[in-house]
Amino acid sequence: MADVHPGATLTPHFRDFLPQWVARQPWYQGSGIPSLTPVGYFRFEDPSGEVGIETHLVTDGQVVYQVPMTYRGAPMEDGGPNAAAALVATAEHSVLGTRWIYDGEADPVWSGELLRLVRAGGVSEPSSKRGVAPAEARGQLLAAGELTESSVVIELRRVLAPGHSAGDLDAAGQVTGIWHPGGPGTPAVAGCLAVVRAGAHPAGGTSPRHSRLPRQGGTDRR
Repeated sequence: MADVHPGATLTPHFRDFLPQWVARQPWYQGSGIPSLTPVGYFRFEDPSGEVGIETHLVTDGQVVYQVPMTYRGAPMEDGGPNAAAALVATAEHSVLGTRWIYDGEADPVWSGELLRLVRAGGVSEPSSKRGVAPAEARGQLLAAGELTESSVVIELRRVLAPGHSAGDLDAAGQVTGIWHPGGPGTPAVAGCLAVVRAGAHPAGGTSPRHSRLPRQGGTDRR
């Protein structure tokens, strides 16, 4: 699994590049570049120890967004034709050197570990970041049968809502989460982070297909 380096710094910092990236996404519900406040973090573990996988839960004061990211020591070569477009930023890690930071939804390592969490009924690893309340993700298998990375659709919930779950019979699995939208010392809420469905894999693809859900209160997708 990837090493964690408490106290390490990243230049530029997430606060310097993440708001601009979020502002360009179709699931962003605000206008202009948001001022984002961290709500919580959790991590998945890459068994090979090569890729860092961390999800940031952030709020613009109105909405809590889920932003999974992967951290790589070289440009991603296994993400298919959309790999370049999925690059969030490059940054210098004070211990590891240059990091290529990708939207996790486009990274097959993130997809594989999310499905592993669902199959095993596992729980995410806590982040080493400080100053926020704890957050976690928990996988749940809802239907019999093995979920493979070539035969599923992952519906990632970018806009989080307490109490929101799969809510239908054709879900093969789901990932639910716990976070503290009001910050440390405030009540925790629970909701759905992702739904996994059996579905045809796109021809020539290398990772699970991701479905973009309509955003709440609007017509844009995801």
